Amino acid sequence: MIPTVMKRRPRWLENWLQRHQSPLSFWLHLVGIPLTIAAVVLAGYQLYLSRWDLWYRPVLLLAAGYLLQFVGHLHEGNDMGEVILLKRLLGRPFTAVSARYAREKQ
Repeated sequence: MIPTVMKRRPRWLENWLQRHQSPLSFWLHLVGIPLTIAAVVLAGYQLYLSRWDLWYRPVLLLAAGYLLQFVGHLHEGNDMGEVILLKRLLGRPFTAVSARYAREKQ
């Protein structure tokens, strides 16, 4: 028997899934997020090896990862998480969940 706590998803995952309901956006994120993480890991490794001449590799990975996520959010019709954070700090309106996917609260 699985405890009730284990049956529920973490809140951050529920929020993320709610903001990425389009299948295209979801899959673009499943590729883009690991690319951005790989960019940070590669940058750290290259710095450890003092390979400053290969700076473009992590930059390209980071740019590709963010581009895929940006395209996903354009398709979805909502703002990226980083954009939402900036808009909140500046007191500007933002779109967390696209209107076409927004559910009425019960």
